[in-house]
Amino acid sequence: MKVRLFASLRVGRFTEKEVGWFEGMTVRRVLEELAIDKREVGTLFVNSSHVEAEYELAEGDTLSIFPLIGGG
Repeated sequence: MKVRLFASLRVGRFTEKEVGWFEGMTVRRVLEELAIDKREVGTLFVNSSHVEAEYELAEGDTLSIFPLIGGG
């Protein structure tokens, strides 16, 4: 399974990484494993479709994690 991080979430981490997948794995579990606080996350996509943190991942999925974006 591939994980892609964007913008500020890349700082001190990575841009793209292959991670081990297991049956029943959720997006929330990936966030926990990567020490990404859910409060930092703005949008989650799996294979280009918007998902929530409880989404159950499948082998071969690509998870894209975007931070909250502020502006004015």
